[in-house]
Amino acid sequence: MAVTDNGTAASGDEAFYVLTAVLLTPAQFPSVLGDDYPEACAALALDPVPQGYGLILGQDGDGARWTVVVDDVSLVAVAIASWDCGMEYDLSPEERTVVASLPGWPLALAVAAPGVPEPHDPAPGPDAPEPPLCPPDTSAWGPAQRRLGADEIALQWAIWRERIDDADFAGPEEPPREEEPPEAAPAQAPAQPLGGVRRVLAEARAYVDAPPPLGRVRSAFAPGSARMLRADGPGWSMVARTDDIAFVLLDEEPGEVLPVGRGRELPGLLEALDRMAVRPS
Repeated sequence: MAVTDNGTAASGDEAFYVLTAVLLTPAQFPSVLGDDYPEACAALALDPVPQGYGLILGQDGDGARWTVVVDDVSLVAVAIASWDCGMEYDLSPEERTVVASLPGWPLALAVAAPGVPEPHDPAPGPDAPEPPLCPPDTSAWGPAQRRLGADEIALQWAIWRERIDDADFAGPEEPPREEEPPEAAPAQAPAQPLGGVRRVLAEARAYVDAPPPLGRVRSAFAPGSARMLRADGPGWSMVARTDDIAFVLLDEEPGEVLPVGRGRELPGLLEALDRMAVRPS
């Protein structure tokens, strides 16, 4: 199956209708698929090559779901940027750039190609020898839902930040003196899982000395001179701005978003993580 110049793909007489595309690179990958780039690649049985891939999701003429994997990352990035700006763009990679055509979709889509049957998995056969891809289960709290929550905080940082009163980071009896700020710590709350947050901070610090798998720490643009940091680990996700606070999500705390104040240690930790983080090209 190869994408043709009219925005479809063909395998013999079979057409492929492009619905959307996403990047799968060390700096940008669907975090719902894994805590890091190699884990996200493994979800699609792909080798975690340094340059990454573009994933094109669509339907064939019978309505079956397919994911076309290409190594022309720049072309897919241009298409995504154009669509985000409301511009039309015919995503038509050359056949030589197609790495694989995988049955199913790894992500949930709420759209469908017009004029073809409803999206469904292709029937097993020579063109679809492997079980079809399917999106991770996000119906209950767990790693996938936790990572999606962190994505949402990064996208809506200002909204989440407005919910936090900086006074909440002071101790319950006496506010910290300006010249002696507290160490990075979650805002005071009776049921706050302090041990879990401290574990996250300790594991994040360990990343500085022993770099984790590629993509566990990512740095993206933020307003001003700041950067938006994203770090993930076994059972946790952290979102932070280098000039502000951090938010932590834990697998063992369903639906909880735990703020972490700057204090003495957080600024230095965020700076160190930003230096080692992968960034979009």
